[in-house]
Amino acid sequence: MDWVNSLLVVGVGIIAGFINTLAGSGSIFALWVLIFIGLPANVANGTNRIAILLQSIVAVNAFKKHKQLDVKQAWWLSIPAILGSIVGASLALKLDEKMMRQAIGVLLIIMFFLILYKPEQWIKGKSEETKEKPTVLQFIIFFAIGVYGGFIQVGVGFFLLAGLVLGVGLDLVKANAAKVFITLFFTIFALAVFMYNNQVNYKIGFVLAVGNIIGTLIATKFAFSWGPKFVRYFLLVIIVFASLELFGIFDFLK
Repeated sequence: MDWVNSLLVVGVGIIAGFINTLAGSGSIFALWVLIFIGLPANVANGTNRIAILLQSIVAVNAFKKHKQLDVKQAWWLSIPAILGSIVGASLALKLDEKMMRQAIGVLLIIMFFLILYKPEQWIKGKSEETKEKPTVLQFIIFFAIGVYGGFIQVGVGFFLLAGLVLGVGLDLVKANAAKVFITLFFTIFALAVFMYNNQVNYKIGFVLAVGNIIGTLIATKFAFSWGPKFVRYFLLVIIVFASLELFGIFDFLK
């Protein structure tokens, strides 16, 4: 990989890391560029997980430092997501993603209107105390999210945020903290599946990770200083973009 492509990968990594930390679907940009510079789609999917893993480590540390992360609660919610990610990553080795991407696009549109309909819940969370261990319904929800995250990663942050805000009762900043914690742990297992099947380019993955980490550091500062209201507006914009991409509106750019 020459220096021009290296700079391109780092640049898109900054964008992806920023978007992934505050909302989700930053991997859309990363996958575009990885495929553009010559990686097969399945290898790009696996290679992107290195950057996701390292950006998640940085984000978790930042949220912990600012006391926005309930580690025990996030760990319990990580367990079903980890199990689901193993299933999803295994499916990614075999299945065509097109129909799933379109179905996810529909779900994102529904989520967009849910965020508009009850803005106070996304900004303030629920007033009552949330349970540390997940209920059966929450286990099923986070297992399903893990399956999708293991399968393709793109957009999984949206569904984690929805589950954490609407299902668990966190505000958007705390939900983002739990989201990156859960993503960190299920990515470890999903990445292992891709590594075992030789679908990871390590050199490009670590170059991408440099950009992701920079973007993540910037995003955490925005999350803390501007709060849940800013994150909500940012989330709405990214959902619109991600929905259009999942329906193939931007295919002419590829």
